Amino acid sequence: MITGMPRIAIAAWDFDALLKRFRDDLGLPVIDLSDFSRREYGANLAMCVPEGGSNIELMSPVDPESPLSKSLRGFLERRGEGLFALMLEAPVPDEEAEILAARGLRTLPLMPGAFGRDLHPSATHGVLIRIYPVNSFQNEPPPPIDREVPELSGIVRVMIAVRDLETAIEVYGTRLGMAVEAETADPEQGVRSALCRPSSGGIIELVTASDTSRSLGRAIATQLEEDREGMYALTLESPDLPATARQLIDRGIRVAEAADSAQILDVDPADTFGARIRIRSACA
Repeated sequence: MITGMPRIAIAAWDFDALLKRFRDDLGLPVIDLSDFSRREYGANLAMCVPEGGSNIELMSPVDPESPLSKSLRGFLERRGEGLFALMLEAPVPDEEAEILAARGLRTLPLMPGAFGRDLHPSATHGVLIRIYPVNSFQNEPPPPIDREVPELSGIVRVMIAVRDLETAIEVYGTRLGMAVEAETADPEQGVRSALCRPSSGGIIELVTASDTSRSLGRAIATQLEEDREGMYALTLESPDLPATARQLIDRGIRVAEAADSAQILDVDPADTFGARIRIRSACA
């Protein structure tokens, strides 16, 4: 049984720059795991652990011979920097993987040195899903931030662009066994969507374009045309959207009011290593 969505990973080539952007510029509390992860996994890892929602994991390859670095390099070379993997939790990942395989999902063998199982993106609408044990990340809290920084939550929502919404609902609901709400249409934004609610962490929104004359529908359709199915954007929250916008701009991060909502800021993906991040008002 899937019990939560603890984190989503962003992959980039330059770990130091990636870490600086999310810790120093976005102001997220970050635990740098790279000294340990380079020895154990041959890759740099850090965990952003803000309050609420799911964590953001930062990853970059180091050892070209390690399985994790090979996976990261393959992604970076094929797709470029950006949203890499969505992590789910289950009490016993190996057993869960066998259950999911019996339901028709393509599971991958246990990666050497790993303690979780992967689902191939071809089975999950372009998303690499990694299933880890419950409470797979436990560490000392990061040191308190002693400076003024943007006040951002963890991931409250991840949008996954899909071509066939009904099939995606069947995959994430029936096969993965998560609660999925009924499909809804939003003619103002030009999309149809369904919300999938893991027991913990952020919400998964499965979304497809219905009207490309609308801004969000056009953006989703463009991703599907140019970059196939997969994760489209992460949504974070801020209690003070104007202050957050000013602070990010002061730190050299380009933000703009989202075309589909005055209560959402769009961060330029070029400033967040290819990861599209939307920041909505916590009061919305």
